[in-house]
Amino acid sequence: MTGLIGKTALVTGASRGIGRYTAQRLARDGARVGVHYGRNEQAAHEVVESIRAEGGEAFALHADLAAPRAAQTLWEAFDRHADGVDILVNNAGMVVYGSVTEVVEEDFDQLFAVNVKAPLFIIQHGLLRLRDGGRIINLSSAAAYLASPMATMYALTKGAISTLTRTVAWDLGNRHITVNAVAPGFTDTDMSDWFADPAAKAWAASQNTMSRVGQPEDIGDIIAFLASDDARWVNGQVIDATGGGLLGVTRTAA
Repeated sequence: MTGLIGKTALVTGASRGIGRYTAQRLARDGARVGVHYGRNEQAAHEVVESIRAEGGEAFALHADLAAPRAAQTLWEAFDRHADGVDILVNNAGMVVYGSVTEVVEEDFDQLFAVNVKAPLFIIQHGLLRLRDGGRIINLSSAAAYLASPMATMYALTKGAISTLTRTVAWDLGNRHITVNAVAPGFTDTDMSDWFADPAAKAWAASQNTMSRVGQPEDIGDIIAFLASDDARWVNGQVIDATGGGLLGVTRTAA
């Protein structure tokens, strides 16, 4: 596909997992892609090189999204490479597992800083650079609309992202900027390190109609659709990306 030729994209958390695939996919569709990373510089540059090897354009940029004024730092780095943006993908996030009885304030503060505060202010600062008719795609989670007792804080942050998506979509409609979110279910990334237990992974696979866990490309291809002109009439939506997760009675893994 070449529908994004002439467009510039920024993908946060693009050195790994869903963000990595999304950056590569948007580049294959023709966009010039800013590959943001928080910690792993080498991995981010590997993504950039993989894009360039396929004839695409990309650049790496760093910002610690848990730090004060993270959004300002991110956009200042971006401005050194580009003079505007058409597609913003707020993918970066972190998870801390634990029930409501195990929540601690330090984890709460960091999780909300990365998963909620950063996307909000990235959007706010980004509006000075985002061209009319642009796209904002946020990463929510099925945890936002299902009971998630072992990931209480994470679920709270993703619920906030879903609400932010709908609110900002309403605000920006007059600029023809669409704002949508994708809500993955169980997905095989390094955030799901508990998949190292085969029994746990088999259980997760049993929780959707496809009987497998999601892969980064399952999510990234939906993001690419929302970034395209084909999705111009989709706005303010949280797209279920669970493979039909929990449509019916919970199954027991074989």
